[in-house]
Amino acid sequence: MTYQPRTICIFTSTRAEYGILRLLIQGIQDSPNLTLQILATGMHLSPEFGMTIEEIRADGFEPDETVEMLLSGDTTTAICKSMGLALVGYGEALQRLNPDMVVVLGDRFETFCMAAAAQVCRVPLAHIHGGETTEGAIDEAFRHAITKMSHLHFASCEAYRQRIIQLGEAPNRVFNVGALGVENIHRTQLMDRTELADSIGFSLEKPYFLVTFHPVTLEKATASVQFQALLDALDAFPEYNVIFTKTNSDTDGRIINRQIDDHAEKYPKRCLAVASLGMQRYLSGMKYCTAVIGNSSSGIVEAPSFKVPTVNIGDRQKGRIQAASTLNCLPEAKAIRQTIDRMLSPAFHESLSIISNPYDKPGTCSTIVGVLENMELFGLTKKPFHDVLFLIAENGFQRVNDF
Repeated sequence: MTYQPRTICIFTSTRAEYGILRLLIQGIQDSPNLTLQILATGMHLSPEFGMTIEEIRADGFEPDETVEMLLSGDTTTAICKSMGLALVGYGEALQRLNPDMVVVLGDRFETFCMAAAAQVCRVPLAHIHGGETTEGAIDEAFRHAITKMSHLHFASCEAYRQRIIQLGEAPNRVFNVGALGVENIHRTQLMDRTELADSIGFSLEKPYFLVTFHPVTLEKATASVQFQALLDALDAFPEYNVIFTKTNSDTDGRIINRQIDDHAEKYPKRCLAVASLGMQRYLSGMKYCTAVIGNSSSGIVEAPSFKVPTVNIGDRQKGRIQAASTLNCLPEAKAIRQTIDRMLSPAFHESLSIISNPYDKPGTCSTIVGVLENMELFGLTKKPFHDVLFLIAENGFQRVNDF
């Protein structure tokens, strides 16, 4: 009897997500027991966001399906309409691809739509980075909803693994594997400073900040005010250049992107605005920067592995487990300036040498590939909840069953 490799479809809709998934895509392609499919959608197909499907192709991967679903607007109505188009397109694509399992990462609305489509089409789902919290974004609810629709779970640390089980998922299907983004740092050949400068056409002789700031989507109409506060704070440090990477297709993201473009045009020798650096250039830029500033998850998850400090602004990443290299502040100009000053202090920089990254776990990619190869998929169904049993004690609740 000839063994038929199981088909694993990787779903990707953003530059950052693809950069994280890159090693896993290669691992699946290299496995004799797996057949790779890629479904590319969302910002990958938008010139406004860098047309990053070309980055996928440049790495030697040709998407098996592309689904246009992203409208040009960034209002709440436009996002809802994009989600409707996504459900239609993803359902049709799954019927054509007929994979044995779909792998999704994170918490974006595009990912939620793929999870919903897979649920209806009865395709098992594997979810990476479940159990985490981002209290300032609508993605918080999407992430946990995706968890409830998923059959396999790859958490980035033990606390998140336990939270997934707390949500009612069977413990034998929940794995603490670490973060793929951190493994990328260990396994990617990064550029040297000169090569990076030539690649982006921007001098890196002066120290610089790497800045990414996304809208806080659970707050109403705060994007422009909060980002202007960040720009005002950065202007207090003229001795540092700034590399801005633009926002995702979130509500009010285009407002921030216009502010970035205006600021970079005003200070062309000091500021660079980029729609997408790609994974290699972004990690290289992080390696040489003075600090990561903004509210991107990369400042929380990846930056500590470089011993690079992060100034995390506002509530978008609130609730995530953080290394001691991360400093949090309010989205106000004075608070941001004061936190940057603290970050630049000799005492704080001396402390960076002993920083450990809570998301760093050896063998992340190979562990995921191994589970995808060996987990029994036939008849893989979900009970509504794996119940966590409690006994009532005098001092409160005491958990009985072992996670």
